[in-house]
Amino acid sequence: MSSENKVIDIPEVLPLLPVRDLVVFPYMVLNLYVGRDFSIRAVEEALAKKRYIFLASQKEISEEHPAPENIYSVGTVASIMRMRKLSDGRLKILIHGEGKGLIKSYTKTDEFYEVSHELIPEVQSSATPIEVEALIRNAKDQLEKIIALGRMLSPDILLLLDDLQDPGRIADLIASHLGLKVSDAQKVLETQDPKERLSLVNEILLNELEVLQMQARIRNTAKDEMTKSQREYFLREQMKAIKNELGDSDPKSEDIDEIRERIKNAGMPPKVQEEALKQLRRLERMHPDASEASMLRTYLDWMVELPWNIQTEDNLDIKRAQEILDRDHYDLHKVKDRILEFLAVRKLKKKDLRGPILCFAGPPGVGKTSLGKSIASAMGRKYFRLSLGGVKDEAEIRGHRRTYVGAMPGKIIQALKSVKTNNPVIVLDEIDKLGSDFRGDPSAAMLEVLDPEQNSTFRDNYLNVDFDLSNTLFIATANVVDNIPPALRDRMEIINISGYTESDKLLIAKKHIISRQIENNGITEKNISFTDEGLKYLISHYTKEAGLRNLEREIGSICRKIAKKVVSGEDNVTHVITKDMVTELLGAPKFLKDEKYKENQIGIVTGLAWTQAGGEILYVEALKMKGKGGLRLTGQLGDVMKESAQAALSYARAHHDELGIPEDWFEKYEIHVHLPAGAIPKDGPSAGVTITTALISLLTETPVRMDVAMTGEVTLAGRVLPVGGIKEKALAALSQGVKNIILPLANKKDVAEIPEQFKKEMKFMFVENIDEVLALALDGGIKKKASKKPRGGKKGKLPRVAASTTDAA
Repeated sequence: MSSENKVIDIPEVLPLLPVRDLVVFPYMVLNLYVGRDFSIRAVEEALAKKRYIFLASQKEISEEHPAPENIYSVGTVASIMRMRKLSDGRLKILIHGEGKGLIKSYTKTDEFYEVSHELIPEVQSSATPIEVEALIRNAKDQLEKIIALGRMLSPDILLLLDDLQDPGRIADLIASHLGLKVSDAQKVLETQDPKERLSLVNEILLNELEVLQMQARIRNTAKDEMTKSQREYFLREQMKAIKNELGDSDPKSEDIDEIRERIKNAGMPPKVQEEALKQLRRLERMHPDASEASMLRTYLDWMVELPWNIQTEDNLDIKRAQEILDRDHYDLHKVKDRILEFLAVRKLKKKDLRGPILCFAGPPGVGKTSLGKSIASAMGRKYFRLSLGGVKDEAEIRGHRRTYVGAMPGKIIQALKSVKTNNPVIVLDEIDKLGSDFRGDPSAAMLEVLDPEQNSTFRDNYLNVDFDLSNTLFIATANVVDNIPPALRDRMEIINISGYTESDKLLIAKKHIISRQIENNGITEKNISFTDEGLKYLISHYTKEAGLRNLEREIGSICRKIAKKVVSGEDNVTHVITKDMVTELLGAPKFLKDEKYKENQIGIVTGLAWTQAGGEILYVEALKMKGKGGLRLTGQLGDVMKESAQAALSYARAHHDELGIPEDWFEKYEIHVHLPAGAIPKDGPSAGVTITTALISLLTETPVRMDVAMTGEVTLAGRVLPVGGIKEKALAALSQGVKNIILPLANKKDVAEIPEQFKKEMKFMFVENIDEVLALALDGGIKKKASKKPRGGKKGKLPRVAASTTDAA
């Protein structure tokens, strides 16, 4: 139907022209560019007949050859008013929408579709005239506001709307000019009732108006900010121009602008940026030759180069981290588990997770420092080692105040600038060796650095602004934890790393050290081969340490001697390093193991001691001689060990009647207790049971079993208290061939730390009092008399040997 309601003779079957990116409404007049072959053929077919064509929109714009199911069924019947062929082969046609149509069926010709259709007549609106008028006015008002907000529409649309009163025509006209999405425009086209169609268009207009208003607000905000920055820029440029005209140009103005730009791009917190800009304004007002100008310039350089908001992304692959830690270090399960736990928590909790403050404590050479590097590699973080040994000045940690000549930030800030990220792994090496003098106590300055509750606002004296250290993973290392001040020790999670056993050293040497030394000394595996026998002999007779440094030196020495032989051309064979070869290359052994007593002895007991180099066998020798009584102690004993000897003697004297010792024995004889070797200082309470057993063996003239070793502290009441270093002591006893070990009952839990393969070879006997120790250690035990007077221990208690003895396996 036309606008004048004239009947138009439109064929029932028309060529189909699929339209890709728009919906054609009735009464629209517009140009279309036709480029697809089947579309050109459909236009030519329409022109050959009555110039009518059916226009329907595609559901998918990207479809080159749309099938019927990908074409909307409601479209527009249009007449082709004009056609022109373009130079690129396309057609430009001017069409006029005649009316809505519904496709009933498709017919496929050779090159295009023909459709059978029926015209959809315009229905009468169900709305009252007042409702229609309100909808029309509302649509016009919203359209005027949209145009006022800058939406580019045809300037004639408002004039055309004034001439129309039909709500359906008005809805179609507005929808055709808004450039809607195909789906939205198609929805309008398919709506039959004029009132509903105009209501739908009103909703679309309202949504468009809200979007344009939001855009306007964003533009105004950006414009205000831009206006402010442009005003500052123009003022500065004017100042430069005035200075140039006066011949007073400032050569540093470009530097100032560069620093200002770097400050804005550094990602500083607002307060920090405010301080930096304040100092920049001071610098801007200073003469370039002023002494403070260079100091301020250095300060600003530090400020812009710090990683205020730069972080590396943590690698949270637990399996990969486990592989890296296992590759770089043998054993050390506690440390590895702690790092993997941190990564697991980090994976589950993305935000507000403070890094742990760890302290690896153990003897030298066990891999504490290198472990920090492996942790950084496993987590994908940057690594920095900070050596604190011998640091005595607090300013080394907190930095110097800028009033001093040559002032600079402390080591923590320097480390962060060096790695260019605020979440590195920083190893605080040898934290137990921090000193202090008149310049302050650096360990006190470390309290803030290593406190997760405070280090998010760490203030360096040089910067004088807060820096967030909470993302940094601090790992401290120490040899002796007791040397760390208690307040600082309390802030750290201490993980003890014990020394390596001989079997550990053998495995590490085969897996890591030998290949590294072969490569470092320029030889190959064809030139040298180590036997297990040779390595074991090298470990036990040429090194005496908890770590691996001396072992690596000795292996390196052997490799160098083989390298000399290879270069000298003495031979070109593989040198097999056996026990005899080790002696030939390195000379006589540096350390000899103490000979084990083969027979049971009176007054000689096998004790166990812990040193930084691991566990050791410690023989306690007791001797009596005629005299006026008294106790002589030799062997460089410390105060605690001397007190243990005094307590042992007091126990023996208090129980002389039960032990069958004559009362006047202590007035007739003098006792001498000696702990070889005399040149090595010894201290600690763990020799209590050993000294007590040696004294009672001497006093009762009862031999001591030499296949038994013991450790534990003894009280005056005869109770046996727990001690430390059980793993190292037990392995030292096993290395000397002693497999029966007496331990305090409270140390039963520590036996679990001993590797299973060694535990199977040993027999542990757990005791609670000295009576049980004597029953197990003395050859045949002691036949005790009944006590005539009360004693400090458990009265009349018989040894519970069977109940206390257990096989660890």
